[in-house]
Amino acid sequence: MLCAHPAIQRSEVNRGMFDIATKMDGVTAIDLYAQYPDFAINVAAEQQRLIDHDVIIFQFPLFWYSTPALLKEWQDAVLQYGFAYGKGGNSLAGKSFLCAISAGGYQSTYAAGGVNHQSITTYIVPLEQTATLCQMHYVPPLVLYGAGFAKQQQRLESHLQDWQSLLATCVDACRSGDSVAEAIVDVFGERG
Repeated sequence: MLCAHPAIQRSEVNRGMFDIATKMDGVTAIDLYAQYPDFAINVAAEQQRLIDHDVIIFQFPLFWYSTPALLKEWQDAVLQYGFAYGKGGNSLAGKSFLCAISAGGYQSTYAAGGVNHQSITTYIVPLEQTATLCQMHYVPPLVLYGAGFAKQQQRLESHLQDWQSLLATCVDACRSGDSVAEAIVDVFGERG
């Protein structure tokens, strides 16, 4: 699980999610901004980490309709031709990929008539296509809308419980040899 939040200590949502992930058996949680504050990504180490895991999760706040800068840099550096895609690039084939996203706006703002004009799933189509190109199984995202008000509105704990359940579902599916994508859909249904 790759967490990309440049100020995670100020984020009740992302910090809470990261803390849960770090305590779960069977989950490797990496804070990319703590690991690479200078953006000098160790490509070989990151590629090996991907090889060693069956599920890849990007956890991030939606910044300007995309990922934070370091996560984009990570993708550009690590998901190389010949490793992740292209001739001989099948290192990620068959793995599951999903995003856990926090968004400042409410779900109603991410719609045709809303301020943002599009759904979150539309904004993350490049990530879905990346998964497809890398021959991974794309799983619909877990999204917390109105993240800045989630604690006040008593939605944060429920979201963190869903997150913990999602991670547990991934771990259980991997251990039993089941499809992670199917297990998540069975438990949570289609999201986005």
